[in-house]
Amino acid sequence: MRLTVDKIASATRNVPLRRDVRVGDEIIPRAGYLVAGRVRGEKTVYNQLEDPHGRMVTLHDGDVIVGVLGHRNALHGYSGVVPESVRPGDVLQLLNLGGVIGRCTSENPDLGRPFDVEVLGAVLVFPEFESRQGVSAHIGMNAIACDGNTVPDVPVIYVAGTCMSSGKTSAACRLVRQLSLRGAAVGGCKCTGVSLRRDALAMMDYGARWAVTFTDAGIVTSSPENSAPVARGLIAHLARQGAGVVVAELGDGIFGEYGVQEILADAVLMQRSAAMVLCANDPVGAWGAREVLRDRYGLGIDVVSGPTTDNAVGTRFVREQLGLAAINARTHGHELGALIADKLNGRLKRSVA
Repeated sequence: MRLTVDKIASATRNVPLRRDVRVGDEIIPRAGYLVAGRVRGEKTVYNQLEDPHGRMVTLHDGDVIVGVLGHRNALHGYSGVVPESVRPGDVLQLLNLGGVIGRCTSENPDLGRPFDVEVLGAVLVFPEFESRQGVSAHIGMNAIACDGNTVPDVPVIYVAGTCMSSGKTSAACRLVRQLSLRGAAVGGCKCTGVSLRRDALAMMDYGARWAVTFTDAGIVTSSPENSAPVARGLIAHLARQGAGVVVAELGDGIFGEYGVQEILADAVLMQRSAAMVLCANDPVGAWGAREVLRDRYGLGIDVVSGPTTDNAVGTRFVREQLGLAAINARTHGHELGALIADKLNGRLKRSVA
């Protein structure tokens, strides 16, 4: 069946699509497969879809969209799973702004019910020249290879947080900016989370030469099983592109379900760590993160940022009670960049281009 779609989600970006797509009835119920669906209902909050260019487009009742099957485990959003079977006519839900589609298992009162999506079929591609035999499209097509166990000798600045919305992207962007102003060719990556281009695009806005996410590696939603190999692959990819330093955001929190703990426990990845930035929402979170990173992973924190450093109350606690540097990325970005540049200790390679 041929369909004309109204909106295409950014999660599909590895598979170049036009608005005229072919769909089939046989749907593979696994994460990463592209499906077409019709939006049901109207919403006034959380009512947008990020397109492949990063633009947020508003969804309306009856819009035909292309998204990706996947799961989500968000503390401040929707949670959902890929059903065991998916057929045309089934009603699933839009789980995030990037176009991840699944069966919602837990809602968030601040966001209301998610959009219902009536499944129309599996999106087909035709990889064989002049062949009429379509195959189900998957975001693993054209993906960055993540099949190695080594990481090139490039310094990596990890930005971790106590939970989602703790200031990680803001800190990562300020670091990208300050390091690029010092002449470095900065690569940015988001290693964990659920598919959305927004944070990687923000890093590019702040001066990253290249910015990639786990979705570029064919992963819809990171997990404990795939997070470490994917992070190694993304960092290696950026190094091959020419990055002299990598700013790596670990999406969600260190106790989330997206695989951050596995990255922190990975000896190869931590060997490349030049600095650890911890973003916390409050003093208790900063204290707990220090305990967890030190006792469970043997890792230190070089600086605390995030909302807990929004004023002198939090910064004073972090400095006096925890003995850690505390710098607010939004208000003291230059100071944060200077501290991390010093931590690199001469490893900051200046760009020649």
